[in-house]
Amino acid sequence: MNRALAIGGAVAGAATGYALAVRGALTVDLGLGRRLRPLGPLRVEIAAPRETVFDVVADPYLGRTPRAVAERLEVLERGSDMALAAHFTPVGRGLTATTVETVRFERPQRIGFRLLRGPVPYVVETFELRESGDRTELEYRGELGTDLWRLGAWWGGQVAGPWVRTVEESLASIRAEAERRAKTS
Repeated sequence: MNRALAIGGAVAGAATGYALAVRGALTVDLGLGRRLRPLGPLRVEIAAPRETVFDVVADPYLGRTPRAVAERLEVLERGSDMALAAHFTPVGRGLTATTVETVRFERPQRIGFRLLRGPVPYVVETFELRESGDRTELEYRGELGTDLWRLGAWWGGQVAGPWVRTVEESLASIRAEAERRAKTS
């Protein structure tokens, strides 16, 4: 009976730890056994000028956040070229991952993201915008870091897949909105 309770407690503790880590409420940031893995590169060609693409990305952070985006993004602090923002991403099983990131804007060619709180201790990402005539190439690159050697590497693998899928969805949305704006201007 005591053994069953101990096993049940361990399973409940592990499940709670998993849910907290996914939600970004528990981040293991020990600086021991840090493993880094690349995110991307991902590239998308957009039939819109670079300034338009930049504005599509920057407007919800530096301006007023549209209602359509408000359930996925909460800007906690705004500046002229930087924002502190919380991102909310459904990840299944009724869980929503919450990340808090700084977002830096270098008009018109670069947007940088740095994770402050989330399911892993370290993520840096960039959007590079390259203009080619009336088109823009948006390239995403990032790096994700976890601690605790193999265990952290395993956890990084669990996080990286959904992370990249979320970025792919964002790139598709950015492309659609930038091309829509380019057609109407």
